[in-house]
Amino acid sequence: MAEFTQREIEGMRQVVIDIDGESVRARAGALSNMRGQIELTPRLPGAGDLWRSIFTSEARVRPWYSGTGTILLQPSLSGYHVFDVAEGERWILEPGVYWASEGEVALGVTREPIFASFWAGDGLLNWKTALAGHGRVAINAPGPVEMLDIDSELRVQGRLVLGRTDGLRFRSVRPARFPRNLISGQKRLRAFEGRGRLMVAWTPYWNQYMYNRMTGEDIESSIFE
Repeated sequence: MAEFTQREIEGMRQVVIDIDGESVRARAGALSNMRGQIELTPRLPGAGDLWRSIFTSEARVRPWYSGTGTILLQPSLSGYHVFDVAEGERWILEPGVYWASEGEVALGVTREPIFASFWAGDGLLNWKTALAGHGRVAINAPGPVEMLDIDSELRVQGRLVLGRTDGLRFRSVRPARFPRNLISGQKRLRAFEGRGRLMVAWTPYWNQYMYNRMTGEDIESSIFE
């Protein structure tokens, strides 16, 4: 099994992957450097993936790294979170969250319901990365990640949820009944219903937050609104 670790240097965080005769893949452009006998192989996507890429910001080409050695991905002021996809489990990640994964993890795409996406401000066609199979995965995280077990419903303001298992349904809801929602001071909430697990980043890393506040810019697009 490939080993995924995270290191912190000068306030920046970086994912390190050690492989020994194994294969992993990562988001296009994520590589910082690699040491050892490692071959990088971009594989062409299928026709369906190319068609879906017209409607989504999710990259369809995710290069493979095979061999023995160490791979260091690009550092960031925000952070990363490493978790395991269990056999028979399927995860749905928010756009821009996927970073790297073991070769045994199957990557696909899934589309959210049109009206839920529209009212959430995500557009009509909102395609997201789906994970299946089994193995280790690294994701972009704007802050420390908490794994929650949900058996009813969770409602959040903003893009705090980074990923969910497919037993949870996504929708957009008013913060209060109409017309009281108009004076509530809250935007529409993102609701997740059903039974499953969620990855949530409640608070951002302070250095990423301060950079965004001072410059009005994002580094690799912070997920917080």
